[in-house]
Amino acid sequence: MDEDTLYYDGACPICSAEIGKLAKFCDAKLVVRNIHELDADETLSGREQLLARLHLKTADGQWLTGLSANIRAWEHTPIGLLWRMLDWPIIRIFSNWAYEAWLRRRNQARRPDPGV
Repeated sequence: MDEDTLYYDGACPICSAEIGKLAKFCDAKLVVRNIHELDADETLSGREQLLARLHLKTADGQWLTGLSANIRAWEHTPIGLLWRMLDWPIIRIFSNWAYEAWLRRRNQARRPDPGV
């Protein structure tokens, strides 16, 4: 496998909008998968766990979550360098805080997955 695979919550309008933007610019080495369209054997690690935050499986099998997954996904676009700045040591403190705050709010508003 030469591609990174990004797993996202296709039932979340905000997530779907961001993935739509990402898909317009990403290269062929990023596969985007809607968690709600996965077969049961593809979610053995737990559908709810995948839905709780963004997950990306790298081409070499490493799992990234949250902000790290988001940064890696956007590195597949021409503006990846801008996203990489979010991972710089001082900036990472604030960007991670912002991502986690957004995630808490999103997860509080998210309806339970009907497929679970």
